[in-house]
Amino acid sequence: MASFLIYFALLLIIPLWAQSRVKKAYKKYSKVPNSSGMTGAQVARKILDENGLYSVNVEEVRGHLSDHYDPRSKTVRLSSGNYHGHSVAGAAIAAHEVGHAIQDEESYAPLRFRHTLVPVANLGSNFSYFIILAGILMSSANFILLGIIFMSAAVLFQMVTLPVEFNASNRAMEQIVSTGVIRNDEERETKKVLNAAALTYVAAAVVALLELVRFVLIFIGMNED
Repeated sequence: MASFLIYFALLLIIPLWAQSRVKKAYKKYSKVPNSSGMTGAQVARKILDENGLYSVNVEEVRGHLSDHYDPRSKTVRLSSGNYHGHSVAGAAIAAHEVGHAIQDEESYAPLRFRHTLVPVANLGSNFSYFIILAGILMSSANFILLGIIFMSAAVLFQMVTLPVEFNASNRAMEQIVSTGVIRNDEERETKKVLNAAALTYVAAAVVALLELVRFVLIFIGMNED
């Protein structure tokens, strides 16, 4: 019983800890102006143009930390605070999202692979628990195995996301330094923002993997009975 409580506590604590790190880093460095005085929108546009991505648009999007790159419309979308703000955090996040646009332009293999996983990963996320629960209630190892297969696709998506996100952050650091958006003495603060954001993806991958292992052990246990 104690092991189950510890397990579920970890599932709760890990993502909450990662989210708190992101919020703390963003709150701190969103108040620190970057040396170039550029808004997030200007940073994104500058890096895009420096890389010849003139056709990629930069748009404002509602929400807090809702920043993302949309590969379908070739658009970098920045939340209002980062779009209009002149902070170190805003510059870092804008550069990170442009990193994804550069990956897309270069047909970065992990990004392409992640795109192909989206349909099956969505199925895995939406239906795997229901299938596994049905298998447990009916004592059906076959149902549990089917659910595990679906869940594995979702876990694989989380794992592939890690190199995609870390690579985008590395590109972001290179670009904002080489284009003069930040000075060398601002690199440390910028890395803190990017590293904190990366923790959310690590946490999601760890939680997904823990869940998969738990159901695999249940499946093995049923076959041993």
